[in-house]
Amino acid sequence: MNEKLLQYLWNFKIFNDFNFKDVDGNALEILDFGKWNFNSGPDFLFAKIKQKNLVLAGNIELHVKSSDWIFHQHSGNAEFENIIAHVVFIHDIEIEEFTTKKIPTLELKNYIDENVIAKYQVLLQETHFIPCEKIFNPALVPFYFYEENLLKKLDEKSEEHSEALQLCKNNFEEVLFQQLAYAFGLKVNAHIFKQIAESIDFSIINKIRQNHVQLEGLFFGICGWLEKPQDDQMQIWKREFDFIQNKFSKKFAVITPKFSRLRPPNFPTLRSSQLAALYAQHQNLFSKLMEAKNTEQLRQIFSKVKASDYWDERFNFGKISAVKGEKFLTQDFIDLILINAVLPLKYTYLKNTNYAIAEEILEFYAKISPENNTITVGWKSLDLKAENALQSQAMIYHHKNFCRKKNCLNCEIGLQILKKRTSKTS
Repeated sequence: MNEKLLQYLWNFKIFNDFNFKDVDGNALEILDFGKWNFNSGPDFLFAKIKQKNLVLAGNIELHVKSSDWIFHQHSGNAEFENIIAHVVFIHDIEIEEFTTKKIPTLELKNYIDENVIAKYQVLLQETHFIPCEKIFNPALVPFYFYEENLLKKLDEKSEEHSEALQLCKNNFEEVLFQQLAYAFGLKVNAHIFKQIAESIDFSIINKIRQNHVQLEGLFFGICGWLEKPQDDQMQIWKREFDFIQNKFSKKFAVITPKFSRLRPPNFPTLRSSQLAALYAQHQNLFSKLMEAKNTEQLRQIFSKVKASDYWDERFNFGKISAVKGEKFLTQDFIDLILINAVLPLKYTYLKNTNYAIAEEILEFYAKISPENNTITVGWKSLDLKAENALQSQAMIYHHKNFCRKKNCLNCEIGLQILKKRTSKTS
């Protein structure tokens, strides 16, 4: 057993029995196993458990042995403060801080079949990008493959938007703010930025949105970056944050983004300032985005957005950088925002009033350059190259929902391959 395999089994819920009991014999119900975290911090985020009629939400850390908590030096690390359960394969020692805080430890040894471990160890060693990699033929990709996959993805996003709209009392502007925050957070901070956006009553954003400094102060304050100001500008932001909390009788909880595995231009400090600038520059942002007739008009809305002057010579607070210059949004980043936040919400907003919106949205995607990531590179290695974002988004969706799950019998490409091979052998 290794930690990677243990995380795999937890993520895919591969157990003999789900009637879990902690090491003290108390029933432990896992309401949500959490989101697998591939960055620094706990292994599973946004989990939810129930014990003794008490529901707790937070993060879960997995280890092969309980003592690994000490060995990995997690004690005192702020990223591991919100742990609600410690899940281990073998419970070898008691962890004093878990006992004090009444955090349950779950030992999985007796819930996992040894034969299952052996089988999944083989699967984890699989190196194929897709199950049919050795027999894949780009010529068998069916007509409308890209369009159908992208529309499936947009419909799924539309369902998520509908759920968010119910919580936001059908306020599309508020949902847009949350979606933009998610996109500005990129992969490392997407969920954290969205959590920050959800913690802010959008009416506050509307009331201060003409003031870039106040918006920055609000975002930076919630991130916990203003507790010890290092210069005059940070003092100003702190005063604005304190003023906002007093004015609106709101005490914001601290939600701290991550810097690890990020290049300086993508630091959450800059992205927060740029998000504040976007809202300070455009008082009718939602309307402008929905009314845009083509991709270039959408890009123009973001083209002049830059971090405040403080960041011209910095990437982090109080530290002068040798690399100086204005921090505008790059076109690549703007395109990512359009792909991941703006166009999906535009599709949701207009699809009930404009029957031709599907074709129109596909045209927007077709005018954007394709993403360059491990999935699109994998398809390219099989001679299937994305020419635009319509194709790259379709490839990403298909890989996630069919290839990764080995859902080959429901895959249009898989069916084409099966027919082709069957005809050769008949």
